[in-house]
Amino acid sequence: MRISQRAQRVEPFYVMELAKAASTLAAAAQPGDRPMLYLNIGEPDFTAPAPVQRAAERAIRDGRTQYTPATGLPALREAISGWYATRFGLDVDPARIVITAGASAALQLACLALIEAGDEVLMPDPSYPCNRQFVQAAEGTAVLLPSGPAERFQLSAAQVQTAWGPATRGVLLASPSNPTGTSMARDELERMARFVREQGGVTLVDEIYLGLSFDDAYGHSALGLPDGLGDEVISINSFSKYFNMTGWRLGWLVLPPALVPAVERLAQNLFICASTIAQHAALACFEPDTLAEYERRRAEFKARRDYFIPELNRLGITVPVMPDGAFYAWADVSGLCERWGIPPQGGRPEAGGSWTLAFELMQRCQLATTPGRDFGVADPGRYLRFSTANAMAHLREAVARLEQAL
Repeated sequence: MRISQRAQRVEPFYVMELAKAASTLAAAAQPGDRPMLYLNIGEPDFTAPAPVQRAAERAIRDGRTQYTPATGLPALREAISGWYATRFGLDVDPARIVITAGASAALQLACLALIEAGDEVLMPDPSYPCNRQFVQAAEGTAVLLPSGPAERFQLSAAQVQTAWGPATRGVLLASPSNPTGTSMARDELERMARFVREQGGVTLVDEIYLGLSFDDAYGHSALGLPDGLGDEVISINSFSKYFNMTGWRLGWLVLPPALVPAVERLAQNLFICASTIAQHAALACFEPDTLAEYERRRAEFKARRDYFIPELNRLGITVPVMPDGAFYAWADVSGLCERWGIPPQGGRPEAGGSWTLAFELMQRCQLATTPGRDFGVADPGRYLRFSTANAMAHLREAVARLEQAL
C-alpha cells in the first residue's frame, strides 16, 4: 500500500514512545518492587468536577445528543465570552468564538484556513511538537528559532524581525508554553504582533495553559493587546488543562470576525461539530462553585511547582527559568548526564543526552520523564521535561528517589 508523503513526513510523538516503554517496564515489576512514578505526561491528575460530570449525565438522560452548529452551542460560546470578561477583563464577542474538537482541531482549522503550500511559520525552539505537524499538514513549513533561557524559551520580537522572509506567513506561539511553562512578556508580545501586522502576517497564540498562570505579570491573554492587535490575534484554547477535561476533546478558537465563516465551512466539512455531550457538560464549568473549585486546583498546581522546582535545583538538576504557568519543569540535565557517564546526544537522536537519561531514570528510579527530543532541534539532549501534574505525595517520592540515586 502506498503511504502519502504527507503522512511519512510526520515524526513519531516520542512522548508517547517513552510512555509505552515506562508501561512495559512497570508491567514487568515483581511483587514488592517500587511502582513507576509517571512525571512524563502533561495531563492533570484531577478529573472533571462533579457538576461537569452531572451535566453530561443530564444531557444523555434528556436526549440532548444531536449535532450542534459547527461553531458550537450558542450558550457555550456565551459562557466562554463571560469567562474572558470576569477572568481577564476582556470583551470578546461570542460570534468570534468557535467550539472545536479539542485544541488540536482548533489548530488544524486555523492552519488550514491561513496557510498555503510553501508558507513558513516561525516558532520557538523548544515548542510543543504537534504544533509543527499542524503547520506541515497544511503544506506549510515550521521554522524553529532557537530560544534559550535568556529569552525565557520564547521568541523575541527581534528574532522574528530578523527571521522574517518573503515566504513567512506568521508566527505560532504558546504562552504559557509546553514544555517550559514560561510565558511571553506583554510588551514583547505587543512588539511582535505589531511587526507581524505590518508585514501582513498572522499571529497565532496557543493559550491552552492560560488558565493555569501563577504570575500576574504574565497571566494575560493576547486578545487584550492594544490598538486593535488583540482583535487580529488567533487564540487557541482548550477545556483540557485548566478545566481538567482532557479526554472530553473540547476546545475553542477566538478569531478575527472575517475569519469565522471560513473556519465554519472547514469545521462543517471536517468535523461537523465537537462532541455535543462534552459541550453540554462544559456549560457547568462556568458555574460559580465549579470555577471556585478550578481556582482551588490552580493553587494546588502552584504549590506543586513551588515545592518541586526548588528541590530539582537543590539536587543539581537545574531549571534555568522558573515557569510562571502550566505544570512543567524544563530542566538542564547536562550535569547529571556527565555525572552518570552519559555522552551528549550525537548524530543519532535516540542515543545519548536526555534521551538515554530518561531510560536510566526509569531503570534506576522507576521514574518516567520526557526527554527534549520531541520539542525541537536546538540542543534537545540537554533538557528533560518533568510534569508536575501529579499528587504532591508522588512529587515528594520522586525527589526522594532522585536524591537516593544521586
